[in-house]
Amino acid sequence: MTGTKADAQPRATTSATSMSPSAQQVWKRARGLLIALAILLVAGIALAAVRSGDQHGRLDPRSADPLGSRAVAELLKDHGVTTRVVTTLGEATEGTGPDTTMVVASPNLLTFHQQRTLRIATETSGGRTLLVSAGPPSVGILAPGVTAAPERPVTARDPRCSLPAARDAGAVDIGGGRYVTDSPDSDACYPTDGLPSLLRVDTPAGGDTVLLGSPDLLYNERLAKQGNASLALQLLGSRPHIVWYLPSLSDPSATESGSGSGGDNSGESTGGSEDQDGGGNESSFLDLIPSGWLWGTLQLALAAVLAAVWRSRRLGPVVAERLPVAIRASEATEGRARLYRKANARDRAASVLRTETRTRLASLLGVPPSEAHTPEALVPAVSAQLSDDSRDPRTLLFGPAPADDAALIRLTDQLDALEREVRTS
Repeated sequence: MTGTKADAQPRATTSATSMSPSAQQVWKRARGLLIALAILLVAGIALAAVRSGDQHGRLDPRSADPLGSRAVAELLKDHGVTTRVVTTLGEATEGTGPDTTMVVASPNLLTFHQQRTLRIATETSGGRTLLVSAGPPSVGILAPGVTAAPERPVTARDPRCSLPAARDAGAVDIGGGRYVTDSPDSDACYPTDGLPSLLRVDTPAGGDTVLLGSPDLLYNERLAKQGNASLALQLLGSRPHIVWYLPSLSDPSATESGSGSGGDNSGESTGGSEDQDGGGNESSFLDLIPSGWLWGTLQLALAAVLAAVWRSRRLGPVVAERLPVAIRASEATEGRARLYRKANARDRAASVLRTETRTRLASLLGVPPSEAHTPEALVPAVSAQLSDDSRDPRTLLFGPAPADDAALIRLTDQLDALEREVRTS
């Protein structure tokens, strides 16, 4: 029992070291990072709360952001055209009709099942369907007989077509997707390298489908430029009602697969054959992430880098600990000497030698330790013990640093001879 208690006592009283920091040390080291993360979190929540009012996102008719479309919605409202925003496929298909313009903001984000259901509803409605920035993942299904060509930069372009809306608007900011069709009942406007960025195609029920290569002319920040406002009002204001479809990931129809071989699809044009197998309809993961989250991820990565740089600094002076093994004095002296030599620290080596010599001489001569390194107190006491007046104890004990290794060796020999003579005198 006695041995057990004795063994347990040292473990209980062992102080914290750098290898086993105490809770207070851990808190001191981590509190800066924790405070920074808390400030970042609070700032993000506050910013999200402040901006969650009127800002709804890109191409949203409720958004006053530069990339929103509230301005065109307000102009349409002044002309008696109502705008209703929907985010699910069911609401979109229920809103179709001959007096309605269906605006599909991001058709490429729709699944194959959603595209097929939307096409069936719009091609028989007799209304207008406006597809914004439709590409290969959606053109073949939502606009049968049309194929998408490689995109081109957005710039001011002239209409070069007979479509009244484009002729009246003149030059607009357009580009992006380009389209190809063999349908005679179509209007191809704003061409680049012979392929249009605005294509209007008639549908069997008396309506039409309009493919707009880029959304720029619908943005708030660009509506007042060129003929953007004129073309937007004419394309969207041809019917008294607008159903503005913003696809959402929370839409239950996004998880429905549907059958890709229905009987009413057998007569579809070859333009969509490559997309109907479902392989070309997939969107990348980055396309589904809102732009704000990408910026947030970049900020968090920058914060992590700054935290790593901050934590990589020295955490304070080295903690003095007992060595695990005993080292001979000669080995420690030789090791320190090698370090001094490697660093060419002759001044430091000479200072150490002189300091130790002065300390030992002071104890031999009865000079107080507080005055051992004072020339006025130590030099006269040393000179009184020397028989040879040719040596200068002041220069030996308080002189300049040696200029080279040979001078350092001579200084060592002279200090040793001086101390030996004082001891034997």
